Amino acid sequence: MAMDVINKFYSTVHTTVSQLSGVLPGNNVTREYEVLEQVCTAGIGLMWKVYNGYKKSTKQEVSVFVFEKKMLERWSKDDRETMLETLRRGVQQLTKIRHPHVLTVQHPLEESRDSLAFATEPVFASLANVVGDSVRSDKKLYDVEIRHGLLQLFDGLSFLHNDAKIVHRNICAETIVINKNRSWKLFGFDFCIANQPSVDGKPFWPCREYSTSIHVLAQPSLEYCAPEIALNSINCAESDLFSLGVLIFTIYSGKPLKMFGSDYSSFRRYAAELNQRKYPSMNSIPSDLIESLRALLHPSSHMRPQLHELKQISYFQDVGVKTLSYLDSLYQWDNLQKSKFYKGLPQIIPTLPHRVNLHSILPYLVKEFVNSPMIPFVLPNVLLIAEMSSQKEYCEHILTHLKPIFKLTDPIQILLIFMQKMDLLLKLTPAEEVKLHVLPLLYRSLECDMPQIQELCLAVLPTFSNLIDYNAMKNAVIPRIKKLCLHSTNVSVKVNCLVSIGKLLEDLDKWLVLDEILPFLQQIQSREPAIIMAIIGIYKIAMTNTKLGITKDVMAHKCIPFLMPLCVENGLTIAQFNTIVALIKEMFSRVEKEQREKLEQLSTIQRENKPRDASEILANELEKGSGALSQGSKANINLSNSANSDDDMFSGFSISQPTKHLNAAMQTSQPQKLKPNNDALKISHNASPKPDILSSLMNSNLSNLSNCSTPKTARPPTVVQSIVNPYASLGSSGSNAISSNQSRSNEDWTNSWHSANPLVMNNQLASPQAGSSSNNNLSSLDNLDPFGGGNKNISVQRPAVNYIYPSGYISGGVNNGNANSMNSMNNLTPLLPQQSTTQLQAQDYKNLNALSQQDILSFLN
Repeated sequence: MAMDVINKFYSTVHTTVSQLSGVLPGNNVTREYEVLEQVCTAGIGLMWKVYNGYKKSTKQEVSVFVFEKKMLERWSKDDRETMLETLRRGVQQLTKIRHPHVLTVQHPLEESRDSLAFATEPVFASLANVVGDSVRSDKKLYDVEIRHGLLQLFDGLSFLHNDAKIVHRNICAETIVINKNRSWKLFGFDFCIANQPSVDGKPFWPCREYSTSIHVLAQPSLEYCAPEIALNSINCAESDLFSLGVLIFTIYSGKPLKMFGSDYSSFRRYAAELNQRKYPSMNSIPSDLIESLRALLHPSSHMRPQLHELKQISYFQDVGVKTLSYLDSLYQWDNLQKSKFYKGLPQIIPTLPHRVNLHSILPYLVKEFVNSPMIPFVLPNVLLIAEMSSQKEYCEHILTHLKPIFKLTDPIQILLIFMQKMDLLLKLTPAEEVKLHVLPLLYRSLECDMPQIQELCLAVLPTFSNLIDYNAMKNAVIPRIKKLCLHSTNVSVKVNCLVSIGKLLEDLDKWLVLDEILPFLQQIQSREPAIIMAIIGIYKIAMTNTKLGITKDVMAHKCIPFLMPLCVENGLTIAQFNTIVALIKEMFSRVEKEQREKLEQLSTIQRENKPRDASEILANELEKGSGALSQGSKANINLSNSANSDDDMFSGFSISQPTKHLNAAMQTSQPQKLKPNNDALKISHNASPKPDILSSLMNSNLSNLSNCSTPKTARPPTVVQSIVNPYASLGSSGSNAISSNQSRSNEDWTNSWHSANPLVMNNQLASPQAGSSSNNNLSSLDNLDPFGGGNKNISVQRPAVNYIYPSGYISGGVNNGNANSMNSMNNLTPLLPQQSTTQLQAQDYKNLNALSQQDILSFLN
C-alpha cells in the first residue's frame, strides 16, 4: 500500500515536471524560482495554471502563474494576438496595484516562446475552484469565510474605484483568487478601464462595446456584465457592483443568474427582463442578504447601494466576521488596542471552524511575534489553536513560528505561558525538536527569578523525563534542580525541587542516586516540615524501588544517622513523626535482616570449607564405639574448670600458670585435680557448655589413622586419649610408665595424622619421628579399649611422639602412689623423650606464645 502511494506520488510529480519541462525552460521565472506541483487554475477561462514554488535564494514560498501558448493554437492568428495582449496587459496592471485585497505580484511577467509566467504570493485556489456542487468537501467554503471574503472584496473594489479610479469590468469567480491565508484577492485586470478626464470633472470610464467578431475569452464574461452596458453603452463603477451581485448569487447557488456564452443578443434580452425587475429564485441565498442582493442587481446603476452601505447590513454583523475583519485592519492599531482585542480572542476562537483559525487567524497572530510587547497577548491564542490541531498541522503551521519564541526570556510572561502549556508542547512537538528547543526552554525557566515559573517548570519536568537522555539528565537537569533547591529562599520552590527529584528517581540509575541525590539531601539546611517530608519521600522511593535499592551499608552509615535527628525536629505533626519513625524502623529492620543473613552464610561457608581434624574424627568414633565413658575420664576432661578461669579471654578456654607439684596422691578410682604452680603450663577446654571439641576434631581423620604403618594395635586411641585428657595417663606408677616408654624406639606416624592435627598444621608441634613399620592397618575398632580394659593379649607397640606436653605430665611432678591405677592406663600414656623440667617448661611457653589469637579461635571452632 505504501509503495502504491509512493509510486502514485512519483507519477504525479513526474507528469507535472514533464509538462513544465516543455514550457518553462526558456522562461526567466525558472531562474529564480523552483516550480513544484500545480494547485489550481485562475483567470479568463481558467487558462492560468497555478503552481506552488519557492524562491531559490531565500526559500520564500510563492505561487507561479503559467500560461501555455499552445492553448491558443486552435484560435486564429488575430485572436491569439489579441488574447496574448490582453493577458500581458492584465498582469502589468496587476503589478502596478498594491493593496491588501489585490493579489500581490512577487515577480513580474516573463515571456518565452512557449509561455507567459509570473510569481505571486502563495495561492490556495480561485473562487471558481471552490464554488459548485463538484467541489471537494475539504475545499468547500464555510459561511464565515464567504461573509468575510465578500467584505474583503468590498474593500478591494472601494480602493479600486475611489483611489485607483479603475473599473474592473470582469468581476467573476475566475478572477477572484483566495490566497494561502484564505483572504480573497482581486485578480484578472485584463479588461479594466482607467478613469478618463471629463469636462465637468466627474469620473468617466469609456465603454467598450461587446464584439461578436472577437473570441469570447478575449472579452468580459457576459454572465457578469451589467445591463447598462448592453442597453445604454454606459460603463461605470456601479457596473462592477452588478457583477458583484452576480458573484454573490453564484457563490450560494453554484452558477450565475443565466448562462450566455457568446450569445450577445440573448444577453440583451435578459438585460431588458431585469429592467422589469424579473429576478430568478433566491431560495439558496441567506435571508438577511436577499434584499441587498436584489439592490445590487438593480437594472439602474444609480439605484445600487454603495459598498460602505453594504458593510452595515446584518449579514456582516456576525462575531466571527467582525473578528476576521479586525485582524485585517490590525496594522492600523496601537499596542493598547491590540492587547484588548487579543485578550478577548480566546473566547471567539473555539466558535470558529478549525480551518478558519489555522489559515485565517493564525497568520495574523504570528506576524505579531516581531512585536515583543505583544507576544504575551498573542501566544495564548496561538497555543489555543495548536491545541485544536493535529501534530502534522502543528509542525507545518505553528512550530516553525514558535522556535524563535522558545529562546526569549523577556517579557517573562512568555516563559510562564510556555510552562502552563508544556504538556501540549510535549504532546505535539517531535522528540528531536523537544531536545533542541523545549529542553533549553526548561533550563532557562529553572534559572529565572520568578518562583511561579520555577514551580511550573519543576512540575512538568518529570512528564517528559523519558525524552531526556542520560547525559543531559546527569549534567544539566539534576545539577540545576539541586542548585535551585539549595539557593532558593522560597520554601515552596524547595519542596517542588524535592518532589520533582522524587518523580525523576525512576528514570535515574542506582549510582546516580547514591552519588548525587542522597548526598545532596544532607546538604539541605532547611528543616521545615514540608521539606522534611519531601526528603523522607525521596528516601522511601529510593529504598523501595527495586531498580534503585539503597544498600544496607549506605542505610547503616549515611541514611539512618541522617534521618534520626529529623524525627525530633520541632513543628512535626504526629502523622509526620510516625512516617519518619516508620521509615527508620524499616531501614533498621532491613539492615538487621541482610546482615544476619550475610553472617549466617559466612558461618555456613566456613564450616563447610574448614578441614576436619584427626582428633575430631577419632573422638566421635570413640564416642560411638565405647558407648559410655567412665566418670573418672569425664572428670579428667573438666579438670581445668576451676576458679582460675575467671580471667579466661576465650569461652571455654583457660590458661593458668605452671605448677611445680601435684597433690600428694591421685585416687585410683577418680583422678585428682592438679593445683596450679609455677612449673607447668595447663591448657584445658571446658566441656560443660558444649561437646568436647578436640574429640570431635579427631573424629574427622579416623580413616587416615587406619592406614598407619604400625602393627595392629590400639595405639592410635592411646594417643588420642593422651591428647584429650592428658592427665588420664598419670597415676601412682606414672614414673614407671614413663621409664618404660623411654626404652621404646620412636616409630613413624603417618602424614595423615600430621596433616589432621591442628597444632601440627600451625607448625607449633614437631612431626612424629619416622620409623619402621609393618602391617599395622586397623580394620576395626571393636577390640580397642581407650581405658586399657581391652584384650590384654594384644601386643601394642607405641610410636614415640616428638611433641611437648606440659611439665605436669612427667614423672618428676607426679606422685607415684596408686600404682595400680597408673598401670591400668599405661597403654594410654605416650612415650616422652627424656628432658629436664626446665627445658619442658621453656618449650611450653614457647609453644603457647607462638599460637596467635586467630589460631586459638580457629582451633576452638
